[in-house]
Amino acid sequence: MANVSHGRSDISSHPDVSEMRERYARMLGGRDVALVDGPVFLLGLYCAASPWILHYTASQPALVTHNLIMGIAIGLLALGFTRAPERMYGLSWAMCALGIWMIIAPWVVGTSPDKGVIINNVIIGALALCLGLVCAASAAKRTPVT
Repeated sequence: MANVSHGRSDISSHPDVSEMRERYARMLGGRDVALVDGPVFLLGLYCAASPWILHYTASQPALVTHNLIMGIAIGLLALGFTRAPERMYGLSWAMCALGIWMIIAPWVVGTSPDKGVIINNVIIGALALCLGLVCAASAAKRTPVT
């Protein structure tokens, strides 16, 4: 009678182990920013909605448009990090630039912004800068040194 029991063995004895490992690595490749893309998207969503949340649509109309456009841009970067992270590593530094711009924008775009608008944009900018640095560090870790 044949031995039909399935003994527990290590997967290293499987004939296709190298192909399975390669496929697994390829599927997970580029997902280093997976932890960051959700918070980046939420930050973009808040940035776009912040003029209506903080009620400065009448006092700062230029900043309303600015924050809406910047929020959409940050949200699109987050969607890019989710959809094609291996292609988006180069744009990690753009996230940092958007963060720095958000910090200085109330004085450049706005007209005599009040304290609430300044604090809002500085917090959004600081978070965008920090998340961009996390993405950039993850990109630098994945890029092979030649």
